[in-house]
Amino acid sequence: MTLTIRPATRTDLPALIALYADDGLGKNRDGGAVDDAYLSAFAATDSDPNHILAVGEAGGEIVATLLLSFLPGLSRHGAWRAQIEAMRVSSARRGQGLGRMMLDWAVAEAQSRNCRLVQLTSDRQRDDAHRFYERAGFTPSHLGFKKTLETE
Repeated sequence: MTLTIRPATRTDLPALIALYADDGLGKNRDGGAVDDAYLSAFAATDSDPNHILAVGEAGGEIVATLLLSFLPGLSRHGAWRAQIEAMRVSSARRGQGLGRMMLDWAVAEAQSRNCRLVQLTSDRQRDDAHRFYERAGFTPSHLGFKKTLETE
C-alpha cells in the first residue's frame, strides 16, 4: 500500500471533515459543510509553522489525517515536544497499516525538529486506538484532563 503524506490544503477540508465524522465519537462532534469555523481553524494551523495538518492519500483518496504540533517548553531542560491530535484513518481502510505509516511519519517529523518527546491523547473509549498506540511504542504514562469551554 502506497500512502502519500502531505500538508493539507483548503480544498481537502470536506474530506477531512468526513474523516472526523467517520467514527462513533466524531459523528456527534463533526460533519457537515465547510463553514467559517472550519475555515478559521484551517487558516490558523496553516499559517503557523509549529503546526502541520497532514493528510494521507492512497489511490487519489484522502484516507487519513492528523494534526502535528510542536510545543516549546522549559521542562525536560528546555525540550521541544510534538503533540499528535485528531488522528483518523477511514473506517473502510483500517487494518491496512495506514495509521502506522501516519504515526511513523509524525515521529520522524518530530525527530527532524529535535523534539525530545512525542505525546498524544486518546479518548478513554477508544480501546482499539490505545492498543495501536502501545504497539507503536507509546506508553499510557499520564492521566489527561479536559474542560469544555462554552462559547457565546
